[in-house]
Amino acid sequence: MMNYKHYVKNPVLNFPERTWPDKEITKHPIWCSVDLRDGNQALVEPMNVDEKMEMFDLLLKLGFKEIEIGFPAASQIEYDFLRKLVEEHRIPDDVKVQVLCQCRQNLIDRTFEAIQGIPNVIFHIYNSTSTLQRDVVFHMDKEGIKQLAIDGTNMVKAGISKYKGNLQLEYSPESFTGTEADYAAEVCNAVAATWDHATDNPIIFNLPATVEMNTPNVYADQIEYMNNHLDERENVILSLHPHNDRGTGIACAELGLLAGADRIEGTLLGNGERTGNVDILNIAYNMFSQGIDPGLDLSDIKEIVEVCERCTKMTVDPRHPYAGSLVFTAFSGSHQDAINKGTQAMKERGSEIWQVPYLPIDPSDIGREYEPVVRINSQSGRGGVAFVMDKVYGFKIPKIMQREFADVIQAISEKEGGEVKPERIMKEFKREYIDKKSPFKLDFVDIDDNTDDEDTHISLDFKYNGEAFHSEADGNGPVDAVKTAIRQCVPQVDFTVEDYSEHSLGVGSGAKAAAYIELSDPRTKNIAFGVGLSSNITRASIRGIFSALNRMTEKQKDL
Repeated sequence: MMNYKHYVKNPVLNFPERTWPDKEITKHPIWCSVDLRDGNQALVEPMNVDEKMEMFDLLLKLGFKEIEIGFPAASQIEYDFLRKLVEEHRIPDDVKVQVLCQCRQNLIDRTFEAIQGIPNVIFHIYNSTSTLQRDVVFHMDKEGIKQLAIDGTNMVKAGISKYKGNLQLEYSPESFTGTEADYAAEVCNAVAATWDHATDNPIIFNLPATVEMNTPNVYADQIEYMNNHLDERENVILSLHPHNDRGTGIACAELGLLAGADRIEGTLLGNGERTGNVDILNIAYNMFSQGIDPGLDLSDIKEIVEVCERCTKMTVDPRHPYAGSLVFTAFSGSHQDAINKGTQAMKERGSEIWQVPYLPIDPSDIGREYEPVVRINSQSGRGGVAFVMDKVYGFKIPKIMQREFADVIQAISEKEGGEVKPERIMKEFKREYIDKKSPFKLDFVDIDDNTDDEDTHISLDFKYNGEAFHSEADGNGPVDAVKTAIRQCVPQVDFTVEDYSEHSLGVGSGAKAAAYIELSDPRTKNIAFGVGLSSNITRASIRGIFSALNRMTEKQKDL
């Protein structure tokens, strides 16, 4: 037995006046990337300067206007990196650079040295306020911890005279989730009163789930409590910094927005300490899927993943929301069938609104492709195989024929194991339907459908079991004429055309046509499908008959 008595339940906030459950997200928050600080410090091998530069450029390209670049007073590498950004003029005028600093005079002085020449800076100070850290780390009471925050604020305030630019203060009561809500509000209000912020430069209060300690609704209650109890709320930007210790960082962030937050700090793909920071991409794509402008250009997820993997030396899980290589795939037959029907329904309706089962967004909107959306293995059904043949190769296999061909592919997957790639599926389609030339082989056909009696006249050269035949016949259309011509030479063969469909493969004068034929043997009741290809639709249908005859003969041999 696991010793669950080793732990105690974390207290919840008694907050019956909550209103967040009745709200919905209608706009994106202010985004702040902490990839270069919080994300970087969590790496086994931190980024070098070149990798940091590449990551910084990516963040600018995506549209981030607030980027925390590091803790320049605590690391010479981060100090030098910041100065390199300044000296090479790589910081756009509309981007705020955020720097982190503890509430200590020597560190604050060093940070002011580092930010010289940057037009817009967010000066981020913090100290831990939780009951646990007050007790076991700092050995200080509430007043002592609050005084640390006040002193740090005064130090930054005194240092402003050394800096020419726009400086915004951010304060984080670290370990906020383990801090009494009323005390967290008391500390933040003391910081605000010390800073004496103005409406044109609001203070940022960042409320981190430094460690996730409870369910997301508790975090939302804590955020709404702060939203309601911060002095001069109109002069405050309320910010979130969720981590993911319980695996609910995304939910905490989204419920926190409902509870009144204006801003989110996080990382691309959730890189961060322990189980990670909140994944900004995940939240932004969630908004995008609901028709909300995410405020970032996230149209090329492949590039984002490639840069992040290269710079962090970490791999993205194939099931990672939106970014993983398998998240827009479907192996299940029922899922594949639903995706196929959903995309077809959108085409038929001419709708611009994306509504496809199992795909919350259009993969092409974020730089992914349709080809790998449906992937085939032993669990796949006819819908998936039909989807691949349609989307990748343009063959619209009739529904009645889909089951038969899906069985062919499933048998291959079960025998060989693993996934059957689209190229292999097409190869088997050709082998099974198009390339069969025995016992019947069509050599030549001439079609005359301009006869006086409106019948079609066929002149046919073909082989049966290697013996050559020439036959001419009239019929009510080319299919009927071919049947008569074949039976004149091979009377033991009889068949009935049960179904016929056709379509163009591509557009333009050079496009080929595909014809699908379903034949039955009146004596044995066997059914066989055939496929014919030609630039002429009538010839395609005749080739389809020969394909079906060969497959029917093959089936009868098997019996």
